[in-house]
Amino acid sequence: MAAAPVWSVDPRTGNPREQVAVEATAEEVDRAVRAAHAARASLADRTVRAAFLRTAADLLAEAQEHVIEAADAETALGPARLTGELARTAAQLRAFAEVVDEGAYLDIHIDHEDGSRTPPWPDLRRYKIPLGVVAVYAASNFPLAFSVPGGDTASALAAGCPVVVKAHPDHPATSELCASLLRRAAAQHGLPEDVLTVIHGFEAGVELVRHPLVSAAGFTGSIRGGRALFDAAAARPAPIPFHGELGSLNPVVVTEAAAAERGEQIGAGLGGSMTMGAGQFCTKPGFVFAPTGEAGDQLLKALTETVSGTGAGVMLDHRMRDAFVQGVAERAALPDVEAPVTPGAGGEHTVSAGFLTVPARRLAQEGPHDALLEECFGPVTVVARYDSADEITAVLSRLPGNLTATLQIATEEADGSAAGLLAELTPVAGRVLVNGWPTGVAVAPAQHHGGPYPATTSTSTSVGATAIERWLRPVSYQSTPEALLPPELREANPQGLPRRVDGRRS
Repeated sequence: MAAAPVWSVDPRTGNPREQVAVEATAEEVDRAVRAAHAARASLADRTVRAAFLRTAADLLAEAQEHVIEAADAETALGPARLTGELARTAAQLRAFAEVVDEGAYLDIHIDHEDGSRTPPWPDLRRYKIPLGVVAVYAASNFPLAFSVPGGDTASALAAGCPVVVKAHPDHPATSELCASLLRRAAAQHGLPEDVLTVIHGFEAGVELVRHPLVSAAGFTGSIRGGRALFDAAAARPAPIPFHGELGSLNPVVVTEAAAAERGEQIGAGLGGSMTMGAGQFCTKPGFVFAPTGEAGDQLLKALTETVSGTGAGVMLDHRMRDAFVQGVAERAALPDVEAPVTPGAGGEHTVSAGFLTVPARRLAQEGPHDALLEECFGPVTVVARYDSADEITAVLSRLPGNLTATLQIATEEADGSAAGLLAELTPVAGRVLVNGWPTGVAVAPAQHHGGPYPATTSTSTSVGATAIERWLRPVSYQSTPEALLPPELREANPQGLPRRVDGRRS
């Protein structure tokens, strides 16, 4: 049987653009993984790795015009959005080069032999080593930052792990172009190009996570797809870590005082955040608590004006468009659910933004309204109108895990009176915001992009410097002669690596 073709499709029309590749067979997946496995030793030199990441960033920036053109043709995300995303992607690569240069990620601990302790201590030296080949499953909604050259790939390469990327079918041409740039960057530093390989096809993705030489996986996508791969990773004879980002509602709590103080501003900000990128951000605020009464009504009036002024948008593919149209229709048909601005089909190839309202008490117990507590991918949010703080508590206790949770407070509540609500939100999400909007994830050392299941399948972050930790494991050497130790653990420290010796930073 001939291999299935992989087509680049224009989401603005639904028409095929060009055949980019063919879906990888099981034999081709095996060859890709084995080639990556054979390239592991080439990534051992930290200086070379850092230089490779910087060159990859430079080549992406140099090819900006072609990369953005390809990505826009396949995703309809627009040049402005994609220009920012490319800059962020290049910055991520450079940031991980700095992480590699500094070396703190190695987490070096040296404890010298001490016979005076009870029981005595032997000489122990610990650091972290790369896991091996990493499988990366690219996201649909970020064709650069969470795809072939994105954070999973950058952090894995920084850790010293070769990467095999299963490209997303929504942007195969962009994936191939970015892969060619990263492979060229590798060659410029004497590394095998197979430190980064791209494969295509659903079955190829399943074969990839099951391959015995794959040591870990990173995924960004749907709950259904991510859970299937997570289960496959756990069912292997030798299970592997699976770091998946699956779905998030990203709740927002607007206090009554905040709505009274600046309801119009909050409503306008919410409208801008939930429609950004046609509502296809993983951090879209998809569920909002707003008070009943005049203050809440003013908030909804501003939200209505903002959303009504948002033009029809193109989603990443027609499958997602159809799922959005069906999903919002089913939710809008539930008892006591109203649609001040009706979301749905905006045209043959587009969707229109909107929002739904429901009394919060409807969500306090299990029932058909539970659909409102599930992510609906696209430009829609659900506003739960509450009468009391008890209703907020009751609904929060039923929410699944999230990437973010946001608290909108009044100026007077910054004195600590909102601490109780903040404490209720903290167990729900990995990033908690006050008086901001969650769309937009800074690539910073203190960032955490993850959360309780189903937001992610692990406690790790996929954004920020500590994302590198997903692809490492610790190993200790006990009573090992100096000449046999890895250079990083020897007594001398010519590279000036950060480490803790006998319990003290050095």
